[in-house]
Amino acid sequence: MSFENLKLEKGMYASGRSFTGVLESLDPSENYKGTALEGLDAYQRQLKRFDIRVSGVGSSPVEKFFSTSDSAALFPEYVSRAVKQGMEEADKLPDIVATTTVIDGLDYRSIASVPTEDEKELKTVAEGAYIPETRVNTQENLVKLNKRGRMLVASYEAIRFQKLDLFTITLKQIGAYIARSLFSDAVSVLINGDGNNNAASSSNIADTSTHVLAYSDLVDFWNLFSPYELNTMIADPTSTAKMLNLTEFKDPRAGLDFHGTGKMITPIGANLIKSSYVPSGKLIGIDKSCALEMVKSGDVVTEYDKLIDRQLERAAVTLTAGFAKIFGSASRILNI
Repeated sequence: MSFENLKLEKGMYASGRSFTGVLESLDPSENYKGTALEGLDAYQRQLKRFDIRVSGVGSSPVEKFFSTSDSAALFPEYVSRAVKQGMEEADKLPDIVATTTVIDGLDYRSIASVPTEDEKELKTVAEGAYIPETRVNTQENLVKLNKRGRMLVASYEAIRFQKLDLFTITLKQIGAYIARSLFSDAVSVLINGDGNNNAASSSNIADTSTHVLAYSDLVDFWNLFSPYELNTMIADPTSTAKMLNLTEFKDPRAGLDFHGTGKMITPIGANLIKSSYVPSGKLIGIDKSCALEMVKSGDVVTEYDKLIDRQLERAAVTLTAGFAKIFGSASRILNI
């Protein structure tokens, strides 16, 4: 079936798959290899079909989506994509999340392995001898999922003549808000645990009387992670400034990297993330490869009925997600 002959309808959003996934099943992208449409997914081909330009010179007005009932069905997916683009641009979660699990419902119980110091060692096993075990158990408590989102409030008459590239900026801000809220949830779980008695262990800097952070404090903190690797640090703005002002942080190469790219590199080689969601005076250190799991109940959800029917007065855009700790000792707190 040609992409120009597809019948688009609301039911495509209620099929249990993504709207684009439904389109791809009806109009596979692999059929367009070697043609002028190669590189476009099924949704982008539908935009081309109705001559809807969502960005750049000649961007279409919002009302272009509602020229026919078929093209109106494309509008919720446009909203979702713009929101997800905003999330991706503001998203720091890939720097701290080891894996992402997508579930269909709202109940999810993660797994955990809590090895002893003796079990962390890979010992020689003699012939016929007992082989050391690594126990993996399901967590006692479910992962707490939070719904994050915004209500899109605007009358169709107010936005119908607005260009889509301008409207996209507003939608991307919704995505940025969701991304920041999710990062706040992740920081809370790293510090306080996920409800399964796995809050992060904390330690203090050596000179607690004067509260002066020294390079040796970071080295001692780094040393606590063995056999894990301290490869990511998350700190509040004040604590970040303290680290940036360490003498060891002012070598010429680090200065060139920071002044030239704005990318902060700590003296011990860990990725440094500044976040106001970290409580003042706390530095979170993690092994990004095994500290945190993100759990999502589906993807970004838009109230497609209202959007297709041009009832934009109150249309919600949400994402339901939560976080679980994988190895509890792969995250620690340094009080500075």
